[in-house]
Formats: sequence, C-alpha cells, structure tokens
Amino acid sequence: MAKTPSNMLPLGTPAPTFWLKDTNSNYFYSFEDLKGEKGTLVMFICNHCPYVHHVMDEIVMIANDYRVQGIGIIAISSNDIDKYPQDGPELMAQFAFENKMDFAYLFDETQQTAKDFDAACTPDFYLFDNSDKLVYRGQLDDSRPGNNIPLSGSDLRNAIDGVLYNRNIPENQKSSVGCGIKWRMASP
Repeated sequence: MAKTPSNMLPLGTPAPTFWLKDTNSNYFYSFEDLKGEKGTLVMFICNHCPYVHHVMDEIVMIANDYRVQGIGIIAISSNDIDKYPQDGPELMAQFAFENKMDFAYLFDETQQTAKDFDAACTPDFYLFDNSDKLVYRGQLDDSRPGNNIPLSGSDLRNAIDGVLYNRNIPENQKSSVGCGIKWRMASP
C-alpha cells in the first residue's frame, strides 16, 4: 500500500464549487445544493482503497451522527476509471449500498473537483464552516490498516464539534494518509 499524505489546503479557503453526478440518485448536485446549515464535510474516497475500507464504518457513523445536527455530508470519487474500473459509477452505487452510505457519493469524472480541493489521497477530509470556509483538513484519527490503533474518528469528530459548538479548532492538524488519487495521464 502506497502512503500518500494530504496536501493540506490552506485554512480559510472558500469551498470550491462543483457540479457532479450522485451515483446514489443519478442527480447532479453542487456544493450549494448539499451543504449543511451549520457546516459541510467533503470526503474524497473510492471503492477499492484499503485505507477507505478501514475507515468506512466510522465514516458512516460520523455521517449518521452529524447530519441530524446540520452538517452536510458529501463523498467524492475522482479516480481514473479507465485504469481503475472498480471505481466506476455503477460500482460506486453498489459500494454505497453495501456500506449503508445515506449521503451523496459523487463521481468526479474530469478530476477537476479533486484538483480544485487539492486532494491527494483517499480518504481525504475537508470540513467547512457555515460560511463555507475551510476550518479542518486532515485525518480521521491515528488508526491505519495494520497499526492496531482502534478507530475513533477523534480528530474529525473534534473538528465537527468545534463547528457545531463554536469551539476553537486547532490549526495544527495532521494530514490524512491513504492511497494516492489515480490521476489520468495528460494527453501529449
């Protein structure tokens, strides 16, 4: 497993805009359509990454815990499906169903949204406040496949609680680590 860290987009960055197809509903959505009243979590994930598989149950628990409190939850897959067909839209819908993902799972076919977020790996997490400004980017917690640290979601949960309860969110944040996004090769 290759370990690729987050690029750590600067805090305060406005949420990038997008118009992407949701593989759960087959509708197209923008950030504006899916954002939460109190804040929005955007995650870059994919179907095949072992790092994503490791944290999927905690991601779903976080979504279920915080959507009802006004946090919008958005997952995006940006991998090159020509080289990684297991990350294609039909299999994204199946992955979402199997993992009980009751939130948008968007397909970034052009990879422009991943570039706009400066996303580097899966999973990669971005939390925006109610003004759509980035307040957290980084890891879910210290757990990784094989390191025997139990999943807790503590880093991300603390940041979301900071947004909800107007608490200070430390600027010293640990980058996420996972499989690198599978970029298309540039045309000659």
